[in-house]
Amino acid sequence: MTMGENRSDAERPETTPAPDLAAKLEQCQASHLRTLADFDNYRRRTGREIGAAKAAERDRVVLAWVPVLDHLELALSHTDADPDSLVDGVRGVRQLALGALRNSGVTRLDDETGAFDPTRHEVGAVVDSGSTSRPPPAGTVVEVLRPGYQADGRVLRPASVAVSAGPKPNSGARSNNGPRQDTGSEPGMGPGPDTEPEAS
Repeated sequence: MTMGENRSDAERPETTPAPDLAAKLEQCQASHLRTLADFDNYRRRTGREIGAAKAAERDRVVLAWVPVLDHLELALSHTDADPDSLVDGVRGVRQLALGALRNSGVTRLDDETGAFDPTRHEVGAVVDSGSTSRPPPAGTVVEVLRPGYQADGRVLRPASVAVSAGPKPNSGARSNNGPRQDTGSEPGMGPGPDTEPEAS
C-alpha cells in the first residue's frame, strides 16, 4: 500500500461543488439574465419616450409658428393692395412672431442700455460720441442693432449693440494756447535767441 492510499477520506479534496453552491450559482446566472432583460426593456422604453417627447416639442413649436406663416402668405397675396395696409399686415405678423416666442418662454433683448455686458451683448459698432455735450463713458450701450434672445436665464443669442467710444481725451492746455514759444526758461536750455547776454 502506498502513502497516497493511506489518506483518509476527510483529507481528500472534493472534485464536485456542494449542492448548495451549485444552486446559488444557478440563481446568480438566472438573476443576471433577468437584469440584462430588464435593462434592455428599459433602454427600449426610454428610447420610445425620448422620441415621443421630441415629436411633441416639435409639434408644439410648429403649431406656434403656423399662424405666422399663414399671415405672411396672406400679406404676400395682397402685394397690390394699399401700401399702408400692407405695412399694417407686416406689423401684425411681427406681433404674432413675438407672441410665439413669448409662449415658448423666450425673452427678447431689444431694450438694452447701460454698460456693455459680454454675457448678453456683442459689439456691432463703436460710436464716436465725443462731439456731443455730455458723451457717455466708453463701453456704454447706446443702441441695439440686432435684438438678442434668452430663455430660462440662458442667452440663446446675444444682442448686437453699438457702444460709445467715450469722450475724446483732452490734448492739454498747450494745444489750446497756440504754438509753444521757447523762452529758454526750461532747465538745461540756454537763453533764447532774442535775449541779450548780461554785461560782465
